Amino acid sequence: MTDPLPEFQSPEARAADQLARLNAILGPDQALSSLDDLARLPVLRKSDLVRLQSENPPLGGVKTGAVTRLFQSPGPIYEPGGSGHDWWRFGAFLRATGIGAGDIVQNTFAYHFTPAGAMFENAAISAGAQVFAAGPGQSAEQARVAAHIGTTTYAGTPDFLAVILEKADELGLDLSRLTKAAVSAGPLFPQMRADYAARGVTTRQCYATADVGMIAYESDALEGLIVDDGCIVEIVTPGTGDRLPDGEIGEVLVTVLNPDYPLIRFATGDLSAVMPGTSPCGRTNMRIVGWRGRADQSTKVRGMFIRPEQVAAIVAAHDAVGKARVEVSNEGGADRIVVRVETTAEDLSAIAATVREVIKLRAEVVAEVPGSLPNDGIVVEDKRSLDG
Repeated sequence: MTDPLPEFQSPEARAADQLARLNAILGPDQALSSLDDLARLPVLRKSDLVRLQSENPPLGGVKTGAVTRLFQSPGPIYEPGGSGHDWWRFGAFLRATGIGAGDIVQNTFAYHFTPAGAMFENAAISAGAQVFAAGPGQSAEQARVAAHIGTTTYAGTPDFLAVILEKADELGLDLSRLTKAAVSAGPLFPQMRADYAARGVTTRQCYATADVGMIAYESDALEGLIVDDGCIVEIVTPGTGDRLPDGEIGEVLVTVLNPDYPLIRFATGDLSAVMPGTSPCGRTNMRIVGWRGRADQSTKVRGMFIRPEQVAAIVAAHDAVGKARVEVSNEGGADRIVVRVETTAEDLSAIAATVREVIKLRAEVVAEVPGSLPNDGIVVEDKRSLDG
């Protein structure tokens, strides 16, 4: 009889395995007697990483073992990557999505600067699939490639798949072999999932970050996100390390059990909550409800974060701008960014150039009468539905 896959093992076996792996990382001087003792360790924040990495580049002095790649996220924060088997721990997600040998994965996640493209490629190859390294954009070429090579699986942001499918319809291309989609880095709305299902595409989403890799993923049960066995997730009161009861929304802390690049109690800045019980699919690890916003008021769009400090930088760059507010919405399945600025300037081209340079995403700049923006303390407002 073979051992069960990690995601199906007993909670007791998982806890013992995770404690052993964690203590191997901490060493004898810091070894814990139980996973509950993890709550006594300090929280590691992105600002800490920026400081540590600036003092000891590129990764803050962490002994990085089998690291073969370096990536950068806004901050700047540098993240490592490895070439080993399923280095970012996406394997359980791919198994839950049915991706493996015989699949051709069209990977539209970015390969430039950020690690998302490498994350999915590494996992898909580890699972025995073939990968077309497409990267984002070029929807017509994406559709043609998918038709020519017989793509079976899409990997990318939820909304870009709709663009490719629509372009294929416009060009009269047959994408009927594309039956699976592994998505992340944006919201998967219920109607969007239903539209894909109507075209014969089963869509599953995961929650991952550039810093820690895979955190949690969907299964066919479609009841929350199942936490990956390669990390430990805690939900805490934002800005603290104090754990919250199941069901209460708080900040997600992740401890990564990767000896090549261990992060202990890393604060993602994301909000979520623990779902009581276990998944009907038989996977036994804890579940979270999915993304419920940002603890620091930042938001993720097309795989990139927009942060309050970026809005402040836009205001500081122009004497004619008194206040600014970023609004993110979803229209027709595509994310839209509007930057509202209080200004009397008639020519917004210089402000628009600063917006592009700072947030690195396409956005519409709208002039507002000075004093007209709400005084509610919000500088980054995500208007997209969080349902699903």
